[in-house]
Amino acid sequence: MAKSLLIISRQAPWAGLSAREALDIALAGGAYDLPVGMLFLDDGVFQLSALQQPAALQQKDLTANLKALEMFGVEDLYACSTSLVERGLSADALSVSPLTVLKDKELGALIDRYEQVITL
Repeated sequence: MAKSLLIISRQAPWAGLSAREALDIALAGGAYDLPVGMLFLDDGVFQLSALQQPAALQQKDLTANLKALEMFGVEDLYACSTSLVERGLSADALSVSPLTVLKDKELGALIDRYEQVITL
């Protein structure tokens, strides 16, 4: 039986390779029918913004990768409400749905539900 995997993405979309690597791991896990969830925390919530302008940084847009998650069976997507508020993002201005927004006190229970956790 496949072990469940939670990927915690804490980096802004173009602050390095971590954001893309987190998405790649999620897509690969989903392709092999691994139960995968993703939690966007801290600056990782910027990956969810619909107002990204990757061309200004000569980068590839991550939105297509985010939207591909569902096609690969990665449907459990979460964001930290405190991270969203601290960065001025509202849940209705995000490019990903469905997305479950969790309060800080709910994060521990989410992490406990998964057998393996990777933080990038």
